[in-house]
Order: sequence, then structure tokens, then C-alpha cells
Amino acid sequence: MVPILLAARTGLFAEGHFLGKIVDEWADDAQEFIHSKLPHLLIVALIGFVLSRLLHLITAHMIRIAEQHAPGPARVSQVKTLAGVIRTTGLAVIGLIVSLQFLAAVGVNLAPLLTSAGIAGVAVGLAAQNIVRDMLNGVLFLIEDQFNVGDTVRLAGLAGTVEEMSLRKTTVRDADGTLYVIPNSQITTVANLSRDYSMATVNVSVDFSANPDQVIEVLKSVVAEVRASAEFGPVIVAEPQILGVEAIKGSELIFPVVFKTLATQQYGALREFRRRLRLALQERHLLPGDPNRVFLSFDEQAASTIRRPADEATQAHDPTLLKPHEGNPFSGV
Repeated sequence: MVPILLAARTGLFAEGHFLGKIVDEWADDAQEFIHSKLPHLLIVALIGFVLSRLLHLITAHMIRIAEQHAPGPARVSQVKTLAGVIRTTGLAVIGLIVSLQFLAAVGVNLAPLLTSAGIAGVAVGLAAQNIVRDMLNGVLFLIEDQFNVGDTVRLAGLAGTVEEMSLRKTTVRDADGTLYVIPNSQITTVANLSRDYSMATVNVSVDFSANPDQVIEVLKSVVAEVRASAEFGPVIVAEPQILGVEAIKGSELIFPVVFKTLATQQYGALREFRRRLRLALQERHLLPGDPNRVFLSFDEQAASTIRRPADEATQAHDPTLLKPHEGNPFSGV
């Protein structure tokens, strides 16, 4: 537009006229812009483009490494989520900086704009501080790999399996099918029940009359059978520990047996151990323990038999009891 007006310097656009002076000022401004500011903007745009491409390459490399070395698809999904967050945040920052540079180059006063943006940012931060805290916690969960989708966890007092996790919330479903949505800011302690391995203890109770050495031999035999089975042998990752007599309660002896299994795979092995133990105890005529069972010696039984008639006679002459032929003196019945 300006070159066309400069070529037609006649009439109102002639040199010295009002419109002619405006055209001259436009030409000077355009010349100064092309001379001093345009190279700066081109360099800023080039730097922004290079940074965006570099950010894309870094996040793509993160995803590629995760796909090659991650232990499972859940971890790959976490890395992809984190890479997407880094890419989006980085592009937003780069775009904001480039935009501010362009606005400053064309003469826009950025001071009021930055002041307004700062005030708005403080207001939004105060109103949405829980959301910001949720997202920060979500980023830390992804970076530190505290739990994954499919893990059995205990979060904010709730236990279950992680079905979904994002930067703002974690979704957990418990054993009875209830679905819980937990904001990440409410998660202060993470108990991962399915990381690496699981430990489980079976307290075997037998009668006090049993020989402890014989019971331990039975437990060793049953444990060896479970470990030798094709179905449950690979699940047990270490030799089960038989700790001996842990406690004596009434007429029962308690023998703890500790199993170390693959993560969340202990339940089947424990059920098989209990089944085989029940059959082994029956085969060897060993009674189960009962804390309420009471045993009397021979002398105590004889004494109770001798005392019973005297006790019955005393009870018959108890003056506080009504006689069979007497009625209630108060009711007349």
C-alpha cells in the first residue's frame, strides 16, 4: 500500500500536503520496522520453531524409550500422559513468549496487559488452588511411578484396584464393585499392595494335646506339596516360613506359616494350602484348636460326680426357692 501511494505523489498525496505527510511517516515507520524490528521478529519466530521441534523430539523420545523398556502397558500409558502434558505446557509457554515479542515489536504497551494478567492469575490461582494441587500431585505420581493402572492400592483410606489415573484424579474400584473417584490432592499416603511381591500369613490352630513337633512335620509336608504343584509352585517365590508355636490360647496351639508370592497372587496358594492341611490333619487324627474347650482331669471328674447329689440336695432345701405346692404370696397364684 505504501509503495503504491509513494508512486502516486499527486494531488492530496503530493509532498507537503496532509496526506502526503502521513504517507511519508508510514514510509519511515515501515523502513525502521524492516531495518530493526523485522530481523528480531524473524529470529524470535525461528527460535520458537526450533524450541517447539526440540520439545516434540524430546517427548517422542520419552515415549519410545518407555515402549522399549517399560515393564508394562500401564507405565507406557503414564509416560505418554506425562509427555503430552510436557508438550502442551511447553508449547503454551513458547507461544506466549513469541506473542509478547510480536506485540512489543508493533508498539503495544505490555505493562497494563501483564499487570492485568498477573491480577487475573492470582484470582484464578486462589479460586482453583485445589485443582492446581491435584495436577501437581498427579505429575509427581507419574514421575515417581508410585502406582499404575491395575495396581491394588490403598489411597485416602480406600482400598481397591486402580482403573484410571489422570493429572487431576484417580479412580479406584473396591472388591464389591464400588467405584471411588479420589482427587489427587487428597492422596497423602500411597499403599501399593501389588508392587514386586505379596506376603501372607496363615495361622494354623491345632488342639493342645497335639505334639508340636508332629504338627511342624505335617506343615512342612503340606508346604512341600503345595510348592511341588504345577499350578501354585510358580506363584510362591520363596520358601514358606514355619515359625513354630506362636501362641497358646485356651486349648489351642497356633502355628504361623508365612508365604511370599507374586504380587496379588497369594490367595489361590493359601486356599490350596488350607485344603491340603485339612486333609492331612484328619489323616493323622489331629484335632483343630478351640479356645473355649475345657478339659477335666480324672480326679476332677470323680470329684464333680461325688459332689453332684449333695449340690442337688442343697438346692432342693434352698429357702429362697418356691416349693412345688406353694404359690406366689403376692399374686395368689
